[in-house]
Amino acid sequence: WLKGQVWRQVAAMAVGKNKRLTKGGKKGGKKKAGDPFLKKEWYDIKAPSMFRVRNCGKTLITRTQGTKIASEGLKGRVLEVNLADLNQDDDQAFRKIKLCIEEVQGRNCLTDFHAMELTRDKLYSLVRKWHTMIEGHVDVKTTDGYTVRLFVIAFTQKHKDQVSTNCYAQSAQIRKIRKKMTEIMTKEAGTVPLRELVKKLIPEVIGKEIEKQ
Repeated sequence: WLKGQVWRQVAAMAVGKNKRLTKGGKKGGKKKAGDPFLKKEWYDIKAPSMFRVRNCGKTLITRTQGTKIASEGLKGRVLEVNLADLNQDDDQAFRKIKLCIEEVQGRNCLTDFHAMELTRDKLYSLVRKWHTMIEGHVDVKTTDGYTVRLFVIAFTQKHKDQVSTNCYAQSAQIRKIRKKMTEIMTKEAGTVPLRELVKKLIPEVIGKEIEKQ
């Protein structure tokens, strides 16, 4: 009798644990997956006034629900745009501009300059064998209080009537060139606000100044 009672209890537990043995299974069944894009809305991206094209695209965000406000989720978002699209100039296609959303007004996202960099294919096309590559960087504070990190990359060049195949620079020369480059960058960037600095970077004003000196 005791054995039979124990067995009945075990059997009851086993049926309770196994969902397949219970009648009907789970109530309600699986929740039907809805389209996530139905909960989202589009916002227009407005580029800064330093660029020719102001309307440069759209971005998605989930609609405001309870305490989760859509405009707060957009602030601080970094967007990447090609400079050729911003200035309607295909010759500038090798530069990428990063814009940061600072403010949201209605359905418009107002952005400010965040970063500028070269595309990978352009950077790889500059690197050549038999030449010396000199790299440097400097942190500069603009007149309007922004701290900007500027990177510079330079390459040695052959003389007009040079016979030798290579044109390497000595380590002492590299140090002097790097020092001069950082000095020019600090001078050019530290005396202007951020917007004026961007205007200098796009036509390579600082790069030409370094090459000249």
